[in-house]
Amino acid sequence: MDKPYDIIIIGGGPAGYTAALYASRAGLSTLVLEKIAVGGQMSLTGDIDNYPGFEEGVDGFTLGMKMQQSAERFGAKTEYDEVLSVDFSQKIKQIKTLMGEYSAKAVIIATGANPKKLGLEKEDTLTGRGIHYCAHCDGRFYKDKIVAVIGGGNSAVSDALYLSNLAKKVYLIHRRDTLRATNVYKAPLEKAKNIEFLWNTALTDVVFDQKVIAAEIKNLKTNETSGLALDGVFISIGRSPASELFKDILNIDEYGYIIANETTKTNIDGVYAIGDVRTKALRQVVTAVGDGATAVHFAEEYIANF
Repeated sequence: MDKPYDIIIIGGGPAGYTAALYASRAGLSTLVLEKIAVGGQMSLTGDIDNYPGFEEGVDGFTLGMKMQQSAERFGAKTEYDEVLSVDFSQKIKQIKTLMGEYSAKAVIIATGANPKKLGLEKEDTLTGRGIHYCAHCDGRFYKDKIVAVIGGGNSAVSDALYLSNLAKKVYLIHRRDTLRATNVYKAPLEKAKNIEFLWNTALTDVVFDQKVIAAEIKNLKTNETSGLALDGVFISIGRSPASELFKDILNIDEYGYIIANETTKTNIDGVYAIGDVRTKALRQVVTAVGDGATAVHFAEEYIANF
């Protein structure tokens, strides 16, 4: 197009559509580029109980659609298109997609981060139906039931502790014989009597009969396999930020997250990173929403002096 947008937002999750809402409401021409579906990871979550304003909870897909509608009410546009490359070397930023090219004065990156998968044969089919990646989102379905958490880092231990307050039994399955989590979790783990550690163990398969009813586990030292009765599995082995497009353009940390502090500013003027793709302490819907508002605040200042 001949005239650049004021702001282009790459990614249509909660961070992206909050930014779109704030930008379009401020009178800035705004475009959201979303590759697959509105809502990002949030759209895969059955019920969200920890987002303010929904006293009965809300499913992730519905919340994503509401966020999109709120932004589009003020004039934000959405294009379902895949970004292939970006050029931030000039004052007007260029974005090349599968179906065309776009330009903008400012760009907000909201591409998110994807949970790493175990690689189980039925993993994709059972996502949200017994296999989960967010204990705080889906733990409520397992009150007084038996669950397993896969992983040994801070996120896995945090998930296990959270689930221990809901579930009857929590197995923490880890491939090694010690946790990678920090010592701050030691005392809470000792107090949680319903958490059982399965060291040097890998979950290799799940048994499914309308829901997850068991798992196959393997002792990595003896190679012996056995069954484990379960109602649900929470995989917490890390996340992969969707930052590949920007690795040679923006400053990225050793884990692949775009380096941006609470201002959401990156190392390039007029480019901002928000939500799960940026370096931050907590990745939740509410923190993503906060990022979206913050980014537009600073983008407005940048565009005003354009």
